[in-house]
Amino acid sequence: MVKFGPRLTFGQEISDWQERINTERMRQYRAERGKQSMRKHGVPVLLEAVPANVRYLTATKGYEYPMVRYILFFAEGDPVVFEHDGWLHQMPDQAPWIKHWRPARAWLTGAPGLEACQDEAKQFAADIHGVLQARGLLGEKIGFGGFDGIAREALVAAGVKNLVDSRQIMLEARCIKNVDEINCLKMAAAIVEGVWYRIWETIRPGIKDSRLGVVAVSTGYELGAEIAIPGGWRTGPVSFDRGFHQAARILQTGDLVYGSLCGLAYMGYRTCTYRTFIVQRQPNQREKDWYKKVLDRVTAIIEEIKPGKTTADAAKHFPPASTWGYKEECEVLASEIGHGIGMGGAGGNYDIPIINRQWSLKFPQPFEEGMAIAVECREGEHRVGGVRLENMVIVTKDGAEIIDHFPRDEILVAPR
Repeated sequence: MVKFGPRLTFGQEISDWQERINTERMRQYRAERGKQSMRKHGVPVLLEAVPANVRYLTATKGYEYPMVRYILFFAEGDPVVFEHDGWLHQMPDQAPWIKHWRPARAWLTGAPGLEACQDEAKQFAADIHGVLQARGLLGEKIGFGGFDGIAREALVAAGVKNLVDSRQIMLEARCIKNVDEINCLKMAAAIVEGVWYRIWETIRPGIKDSRLGVVAVSTGYELGAEIAIPGGWRTGPVSFDRGFHQAARILQTGDLVYGSLCGLAYMGYRTCTYRTFIVQRQPNQREKDWYKKVLDRVTAIIEEIKPGKTTADAAKHFPPASTWGYKEECEVLASEIGHGIGMGGAGGNYDIPIINRQWSLKFPQPFEEGMAIAVECREGEHRVGGVRLENMVIVTKDGAEIIDHFPRDEILVAPR
């Protein structure tokens, strides 16, 4: 039997009488995780523009447009934040733990034209060269993430040549959460449960699937989400296999409906979760059989997730892609999968570890206490309908604990 994790005993407001999410402890923990990973890889400095990584390392957030803000983060010493225009003037007194602020050089993904971009990139490279030279790190390895080829070419031309990909460094840093990060994920999960319930109340014949996205966003923000996403709503004959969504299709009696609330964020920590509903009737035996396969599979995988085991142990519970008539495992890559969650990239997900037949049986990854993982599966029939389930879990010393408490044991009949 799967285990559910303990629920939060506090809300989102600050308090002087109860220990809640300790943001200072979380900032320090994340920065130290980053530095440990850098030292392991022999990289003394990161030049990082991926928004999630910038936030993870410096606890700053800003305009999330590509390459308009970035940081130099050091294994030893204080970071330098290169900030985007108005944020540069607003934030120094708001984030006093950052000692060094500089204006960011940006070329807006090429819109000014190639020559203008190259000229701006020269100034960008000169700024980076100057800081590295002052810190005595000019000839060292530079972790490099989130930039385009124009940035790389300008840095090399300026003498900043030893650039290495920062992705593995940051994936390893982010994969083990402390208690505050786990509580952020639990808060996000609590918000998502409220969104699911509102969706459950809303589903009925005659509404468009796009209306569910409106409800998801408005409810998410109402309940305290930092980012609320519309979700991916698949209905009726387009619910298997997962593909395009929110086509403004009108729901009809008997439709299967499932949605993804993947990317809703609380303090940067993002959810990934699915539930399945059916419109104004009880599921038939075929639909129940589909859902039982999904439920049993998700449960079996979660029961394998514990320290001392690996992703290979869990992945054996995924059927091969040929089960559905597919030729290659890549055809179910993001549909039959377990994956790390947290403060990841776009959508917040696909962190370490990954559980699937495509890689895990040959390249297993160990489960460790403090990991946060989502497990998702689906079943159905093309142009008939499909069902999905995804649960979020935290790895404890005794095994995995589910943190999204919304009903999972059956297809949910809507409206309530």
